[in-house]
Amino acid sequence: MLLLNGKAETVAIPQNPHVCHSENISLPIPSIVRLHHVVKLPSRLRTPPLTRRALLARDSHRCAYCDGVGDTIDHVVPRSRGGRHEWTNVVAACRRHNMQKGDRLLEELGWKLRTEPRVPEGISWRWRYLNEIDPLWAPFLPKAS
Repeated sequence: MLLLNGKAETVAIPQNPHVCHSENISLPIPSIVRLHHVVKLPSRLRTPPLTRRALLARDSHRCAYCDGVGDTIDHVVPRSRGGRHEWTNVVAACRRHNMQKGDRLLEELGWKLRTEPRVPEGISWRWRYLNEIDPLWAPFLPKAS
């Protein structure tokens, strides 16, 4: 939308880009765009949205109970017991422990969390676990020291 509204310009397009089609236009989806005007963010950034993908990235895809591969989401205090769907009450869990825990509290099972769930800080945590960086971005990223 920023490109169509003239608020941004394309800097780089991948070699075989995906193309977005509408009734009147076909637009290759760029890898990098540049905004024409700086968008000022508030000094206090808001809490990032809680999504499955973001939660698994925050927890490094590790189970909060056994350190195995965490591929499901578990509410520490189950929603059926008044727990809320928020960063401080949700952790990644392996399927086995998620099923064992069910809608019980940790105290009832005698379990402990490996780490306390928290709200992610800053914006860099989102990119910590990317496998490889798009080579088109290389000229725009700082060199590793």
